[in-house]
Parts: sequence; structure tokens; C-alpha cells
Amino acid sequence: MQYPVDNPQQLRTILRSLRQARGLTQTQLGERLGVTQKRIARIEAAPEVTAFDQISRMVTAMGYSLVIDEPSAHRVAEPGPDTW
Repeated sequence: MQYPVDNPQQLRTILRSLRQARGLTQTQLGERLGVTQKRIARIEAAPEVTAFDQISRMVTAMGYSLVIDEPSAHRVAEPGPDTW
């Protein structure tokens, strides 16, 4: 299953949901990564100020992977300066 992320709020929700879906507490995930429960809580609360490598390690430790995908041609383009 894929989880599109367009903003930090979505990433915040997805990270927490993925951890919970794996049945992991913040403490257990922290132990897998060698960090404290507080660090996991901070990452979940503010992924937009977290280094990509930390988010990537966190996702991998939960058994998931990150994918960068080109948006489909079916998405509606946002109006820009060239569309007028």
C-alpha cells in the first residue's frame, strides 16, 4: 500500500499510524533505532524539522520503505503563471 504525502501534517499522521500498525510503542521503536522515546515523539510531532536520514531510518526500522513517485497525469494541475 502507498501513502501519498503532500505536507508535514500528513507525514506526522502517517508515521504515527505506521508505528501503531506494527504494534510498536515509541519506546520500542526508539530501541530499534538506538534513540530515546522522546526523540521518536519529536520526530512524529515535527517531521518537517527532522533530517531525512532519520525519517528514512525510522521508516525502515518499521519494515516499510520510502518511494519517490512522479505524480500521475490524472492529477489536476495547479494554476500557475503560464496557464493564463
